[in-house]
Amino acid sequence: MRGLEGKAIILTGGASGIGRDAAIRLAEEGAKVGIFDLNEAGAQEVVDSIGADRAAAYRVDISDREQVAAAMAAFESHFGPTQGLANVAGWDSARLFMDTDPAVWDKVIRINLYGPLVMHHVVVRGMAERGFGRVVNISSDAGRVGSSGESVYAACKGGIIAFTKTLARELARNGVTLNILCPGPTDTPLFSDFTKDMPGGDRLAEGLAKAIPLRRLGRPDDYAGMIAFLLSDDAAFITGQTISISGGLTMA
Repeated sequence: MRGLEGKAIILTGGASGIGRDAAIRLAEEGAKVGIFDLNEAGAQEVVDSIGADRAAAYRVDISDREQVAAAMAAFESHFGPTQGLANVAGWDSARLFMDTDPAVWDKVIRINLYGPLVMHHVVVRGMAERGFGRVVNISSDAGRVGSSGESVYAACKGGIIAFTKTLARELARNGVTLNILCPGPTDTPLFSDFTKDMPGGDRLAEGLAKAIPLRRLGRPDDYAGMIAFLLSDDAAFITGQTISISGGLTMA
């Protein structure tokens, strides 16, 4: 990928799953990666596998503006101004909407919607002021087509799509591009927790795999290349786009 060598990129949710593989791929492409995650031990394990000269881990609640600002300052003091941002962190709990309560809504919204809003308000502000930036937001096909048991999560992810497109229009003149990646069902720790909470969840993964034209669930490394591409100079003329990677399960 062109233009990733030496770029300072902040990535949320890099301790496991899609974020972990994306962090490793970005480092392989020569980027300097700051991993923001509540799971500091997991994030540090990823940093250890990459090397401290290319990555650093920060324990951050992305919905807390002060924590985000402090971690960004620490990252930039070590690696320089942030030039890329990948919002990968997410969380959900499988429940039919009528079985949920406001406490669940608050947690899902705080992590999946409010957290990315804070990350943009803190991190992308500097990009706009400097006249350059690349952002990739991980939404979900649940936000495009809906998904049973994920009502509030789908609402957040649909919001991320609309928010990203709007900000892409607002910041184009500042040299900042923003795009959305929508994974389909993916074999990650979050998916395992999700299916564990659903009636018949042990059969859900098998059923989804049969429904996907490519006949398998996604894997975290299926997305790392696209995240790297959208953060690279090869994607300099792409902004406001929604890209689904689902093995053909959903097609525009």
